[in-house]
Amino acid sequence: MKAKEYQKVITELANKADLAIHIVDKAYHSIVYNENMAIVEKIQREDVLGKPFLEVFSHIEKEDSTLWQALSNRKSTINVEQTYQNAYGKQVTSVNSTYPVFGEDGEVIAAFEIARDITGIKDMSETLLALQSEARPAKAKTAEKPMIRRYTFDDIKGNNREFKSVINRAKRASNSSASVFIYGETGIGKELFAQSIHYASERKNGPFLAQNCAAIPESLLEGILFGTTKGGFTGAVDRAGLFEQANGGTLLLDEISAMPYDLQSKLLRVLQEEYIRRVGGSKDIPVDVRIIATVNRDPQKLIEEGRLRSDLYYRLNIINIDIPPLRERRDDILELTDEFIKKDNEKFGKEIWMLSEKAKEKLISHDYPGNVRELRNLITAAVSMADREHVLTENMLMFVEGAEPRKQIDKFRLSDDNLDDYLEMVEKSIIKEALAASDGNISKAAELLAIKRQTLQHKLRKYGM
Repeated sequence: MKAKEYQKVITELANKADLAIHIVDKAYHSIVYNENMAIVEKIQREDVLGKPFLEVFSHIEKEDSTLWQALSNRKSTINVEQTYQNAYGKQVTSVNSTYPVFGEDGEVIAAFEIARDITGIKDMSETLLALQSEARPAKAKTAEKPMIRRYTFDDIKGNNREFKSVINRAKRASNSSASVFIYGETGIGKELFAQSIHYASERKNGPFLAQNCAAIPESLLEGILFGTTKGGFTGAVDRAGLFEQANGGTLLLDEISAMPYDLQSKLLRVLQEEYIRRVGGSKDIPVDVRIIATVNRDPQKLIEEGRLRSDLYYRLNIINIDIPPLRERRDDILELTDEFIKKDNEKFGKEIWMLSEKAKEKLISHDYPGNVRELRNLITAAVSMADREHVLTENMLMFVEGAEPRKQIDKFRLSDDNLDDYLEMVEKSIIKEALAASDGNISKAAELLAIKRQTLQHKLRKYGM
């Protein structure tokens, strides 16, 4: 096969692939630039193909170009975030992997780059960091009303014996600066506990910041946590990360098992050495931050599955708080319901005074896969839709279709299956029914189930649904 035929094959392959691909030959000419790459970089293909790469992207310092580094320095770069201006002056952010291609004599004959556009996500994360910086009240303004709701132990309701024991343990945790590891199902109120610990501690006048590790792409999370240094990578600016912003206070890392495995190792080092280094930087910055981490699945299973580093878990699990699900403390359901009705009466201008006996039975018998959040949403829906009723009846309680109290799982029998298999079968059935009720729309199904969209997506992947 001739060289031109090889190039045609490669070009056709690149155009058919579901990847953004750019290939430059050893003379720095772009020989392949597929449609997906044109979309990522927002450039017309004809303005790049066959032209000197360094001329088309002349506004980028060649030392900052990963393609130039691959060709000139034989250097591979993997999953590097880049923010730069394209040939038309428009800012683009992408995650790139670039590799040199070697000939038989060991010389570099080409370089290729695979990219993923994250411009929108980057803008979102920059806005998030900026807002968190602005949300921190200046020392001179400590008397001002906080911008976010602060939760304390007074906001945690429940008289169940086991639950009160957990609350007391959390209160004791507030007297320490040791790391806290909270385990509890989705919707159980883990952040409520985390904030309560912080605002009852000696750090209460310091910042409390929270980051859901599953809500941010892997490529951006490190910069958000540790900050970035100007010149550390293309488009990088000097920006403090959450650790610096939370200095003297508490940082909540929600769903920590969603953090990339390598980044968990870096977090462990920060916890041990008590300093951070910004992405692309060389300066060690001391930080005094208390970490509260949460997971919504059994941590031992997460460790076995390779989602959570065991050394990080044991470093964080100095104080362990295991919050029981609502179905295991049914004696708290009516108390919580009364509390929610009072708040919603005030919010929506309603006058619900009491629950009917059948409504009580219906509430107590439900298993609440979405825990307290599900109950909260259920009562809010009932009160907000009430007309002039003073009694909240069972007909006003609209559970997720197919998830009626207890009866909905009567069709399952444990037989020889263990409890985990049984619960998995129940969960899969509920998810299927929620998806059917929402016509396959994941966002709507997640709303029906009172869980996060990312959590539902994870479960769908887990069960191969």
